[in-house]
Amino acid sequence: MENCFVDFIKIYCKSGDGGSGCIHFYRDKSITRGGPDGGTGGKGGNIIIQGNSHIHTFFHLRYNKHWIAKSGSPGKNNNITGSNGKDLLIEVPIGTVVKNEKKNVITEITRNQEKKILFEGGKGGKGNAFFKNSIHQSPYCAQKGIKTKGCWIFLELKILADVGLIGFPNTGKSTLLSVITKAKPKIGNFSFTTKIPNLGVVKINFDSFLVADIPGIIEKASEGKGLGHHFLRHAERNSVLLFLISSETKNRRQEYFILLNELNKFNSNLLKKKRLLAISKSDLIDDKEKDKIRKIFLKEDITFISSFTKEGLIKLKIKLWKLIKS
Repeated sequence: MENCFVDFIKIYCKSGDGGSGCIHFYRDKSITRGGPDGGTGGKGGNIIIQGNSHIHTFFHLRYNKHWIAKSGSPGKNNNITGSNGKDLLIEVPIGTVVKNEKKNVITEITRNQEKKILFEGGKGGKGNAFFKNSIHQSPYCAQKGIKTKGCWIFLELKILADVGLIGFPNTGKSTLLSVITKAKPKIGNFSFTTKIPNLGVVKINFDSFLVADIPGIIEKASEGKGLGHHFLRHAERNSVLLFLISSETKNRRQEYFILLNELNKFNSNLLKKKRLLAISKSDLIDDKEKDKIRKIFLKEDITFISSFTKEGLIKLKIKLWKLIKS
């Protein structure tokens, strides 16, 4: 299943060339020296990108990496313009960022059915009928269509979710997602059970918000340890970050600051987002231990939760909803 989650891909795109203009002079039985009537060439096809809410990865592009649009047809006699090349439509998940080879952002797709032209097709060349004037009555010239250049681009997916779950492996992120939503993430008692982001919808009264379970990160993830930290790109679109620290952790404060440090190394703007700290598996500790934890995190708004006993889950959802709306 992990192999199906493709959130980064490189593809080649080339819009269609413009058709050549036509050189032709009108002829029939009664007219032997008619005027120029060569038509204009057709326009080349565009490369268009469109958001599709039913697509969640770039897996469908893995074996189709070359997108070359049709060229416009040449102009014809009798001042007929050549047919335009057919546009090519690339459907992508919502949250797709398009970058050029220098990694500069070209455009982004953030809504379903949002459509943008990535590369325009070349214009068709003018036929000799266009160049006729009072001085040049019989021009024997026409333009060639504009040729387009192909290039490689990068498609990068940043999942659009209101809340991102951040934490070490085995802190209960996937279990929490499965309890507060109808998502069915893979849950196991071993490190890095979650290897791809999982999404779930939390319903609260008549409203709802989207939660993304980001694969666990560890110290020095920025140096490639564990699963690395490239999955943190999905957190860049979250409006709220929910940090999960397990009650079983010996040094909770240190673990929290390791997470903050790894986020800072990836993108310092992540630390500017609204965040909430939750202590998971709180059914394993007593009130005395909870008071100690509160003293450790004096400046943080802490919520104690248990996916097993459902402790604090309603309170957590209310807090998250308020943060999203604030």
